[in-house]
Amino acid sequence: MHNQSRFMRYGLMIFSGCTILACSTPPSEFQVYQQSDGTIGVHVPKTAKDTEAQELAEAECKKLGKRTATLVESRKTFNDRFPLSYIYRCR
Repeated sequence: MHNQSRFMRYGLMIFSGCTILACSTPPSEFQVYQQSDGTIGVHVPKTAKDTEAQELAEAECKKLGKRTATLVESRKTFNDRFPLSYIYRCR
């Protein structure tokens, strides 16, 4: 009975550790998200090229079954980490 308790305790610790790792977000230079109106937003760092943002938006559009991403809007933000934001429409 003592070994079974120890096994369950280790199992619970391993499960908890895996859950914490699975829920953590890896660091990224870009932030890609889908907005409620269906457009794709891409927050980019200062060093990013426009083509990199376009490629990320197109990859996200392909996940949605669309072929291309068309730039709708670009704007500066007040976020030091992501000073530029692009909005794309999937077609």
